Amino acid sequence: MCGIVGAVAGRNVTPILMEGLRRLEYRGYDSAGISVLEKDYVHRIRKEGKLENLASALSEEVSGHIGIAHTRWATHGKPSEINAQPHNSSDRISIVHNGIIENFEDLKSKLIDKGFIFDSETDSEVIAHLIMSYLNEGASSLLDAVKKMIDQLHGAFAIVAVDKADPESLVVVRSGCPVVIGHGIKENFIASDVSALLPVTRQFQFLEEGDIALVKREDVQIFNSSRNILERPVVESRLAVDSAQKGEFNHFMQKEIHEQGIAIQNTLSERIKNDQVVKGILGERAEELLRKVKAIHIIACGTSYHAGLVARNQIEELTGLPCMVDIASEYRYRKPAIQEGTLMIVISQSGETADTLAALRISKEYGYLSSLAICNVAESSLVRESSLVLLTKAGPEIGVASTKAFTTQLVALQLITILLGRYNGLTRSEEKSLVRGLMEMPELVDKTLTLEDQIQILAEDFFDKQHALFLGRGSLSPIAMEGALKLKEISYIHAEAYAAGELKHGPLALVDDDMPVISMAPNNELLEKLKSNLQEVKVRGGQLYIFADKLSKIKKEDGLSIIRMPTHAEPFQEPILYTIPLQLLSYYAATLKGTDVDQPRNLAKSVTVE
Repeated sequence: MCGIVGAVAGRNVTPILMEGLRRLEYRGYDSAGISVLEKDYVHRIRKEGKLENLASALSEEVSGHIGIAHTRWATHGKPSEINAQPHNSSDRISIVHNGIIENFEDLKSKLIDKGFIFDSETDSEVIAHLIMSYLNEGASSLLDAVKKMIDQLHGAFAIVAVDKADPESLVVVRSGCPVVIGHGIKENFIASDVSALLPVTRQFQFLEEGDIALVKREDVQIFNSSRNILERPVVESRLAVDSAQKGEFNHFMQKEIHEQGIAIQNTLSERIKNDQVVKGILGERAEELLRKVKAIHIIACGTSYHAGLVARNQIEELTGLPCMVDIASEYRYRKPAIQEGTLMIVISQSGETADTLAALRISKEYGYLSSLAICNVAESSLVRESSLVLLTKAGPEIGVASTKAFTTQLVALQLITILLGRYNGLTRSEEKSLVRGLMEMPELVDKTLTLEDQIQILAEDFFDKQHALFLGRGSLSPIAMEGALKLKEISYIHAEAYAAGELKHGPLALVDDDMPVISMAPNNELLEKLKSNLQEVKVRGGQLYIFADKLSKIKKEDGLSIIRMPTHAEPFQEPILYTIPLQLLSYYAATLKGTDVDQPRNLAKSVTVE
């Protein structure tokens, strides 16, 4: 989850490292630190808290031509300066690490027996001392010591190391956590992802599992897990350098909520023609493969998991294909029974979610027909390792709480559903109707955003609340889950979500006049049943907040607040459109409480550890 940066250049690398950290702060913001080699001295500065604390502590005197930097999401060891990275050993070795070393306690004990003194509570510090121990035992170079060291590590990690005795080299390792090398002119860089290095280069190499790289100003050598030198292709990134700016908005999350119309338009761009989904959006061989699909298995985490649950309802209804949805962190530790002809769909905004990547990798043992990644980052590991890919094209999402990435995932899954339906009974007229509904989405999303002022006022009722309950039915039940997650993430109000029909099986016990109950009321075949569920809340003194279809006949009364949607939504459109007001409600509840909306406590954007 942490962010790492490294640079070796003919110029002062401190500004490069700090800008890289700024662009990676979404990966963790419990602490930050930097090590720069100055002649024969390792100049290390670390600070607890956000990056601005480190920036304030840096002086103009901290300069050098080689260095590493880190922004932390705490796993082992509480957020503190002493636990911040980089970690040093013997005033010679300095390292940064993203991941978890599972056997660090055993390694630590052995290193203490050798006389090494530990300053921190982290698992990462063993890496620095282990490298130093191999140098003490005769390793010929930093690279040699690192090669010996990684054989001792169990877990997932991306590591960058520098050695005061070799002030011209960085050594980087990838095993389970992403890392890229950026190529400049007589200078090279390392980072957790491409965005960190866009101000200095657009040329990148992506390290694969087990790779070790020796990075110098003039050249880069990459070794595979067998220690053989190999070539990794250099690719050019098309990401915009300045795409991550707040502009007129107060927070990135607010900006990204408002970008959803254009983001959905980008997802649909060049994928719709003549009221049809274009056949080739998944590549040339996809059509033949899709004809063979007999079942779907969706794997994801968090918000992406909710998108998968929505898709399950739509896939089964429109194609008749059975669809199973698993949380990646659970899937990887069970042995699923996979039906012949099953297509695995993996969903991730970043494409670097550790559990989802692990699920994809182990799935190759289970006999799936193929794998399909739905992802927002073209350069990600998930994209590179999946057989088929559909990019959401949402653009950079900086706010930790996902918004536009989620709604574009829903759109991408709907495109897939239509393609599958084409070979499973969906008529031409039905496809035409669904596609036209999709093409309306950008405009409908923008109309839904006109509710913002009303929702801002409504959010005032949540200022002093400690708990909330979200209800939905059908394909809006996962949207209730997403609404609850958003409220928890950024306002710190405890929230739960239930299928409305499950109220009487336990959750009604929680309902009182101090617990707001939020529901969505589309004008569909489940509306009357939903009304009955809402009455169960009302008669027990619960305070209801309903986002209702403009055609529904739900009326405002005591204990019931209604915000009417500005448009009527068709069933295929409902999950996307009803997501918008829940995002806004969470956003304004959080701003009223004064929380850090874009960087909520204890969280990070890209979850690259188990």
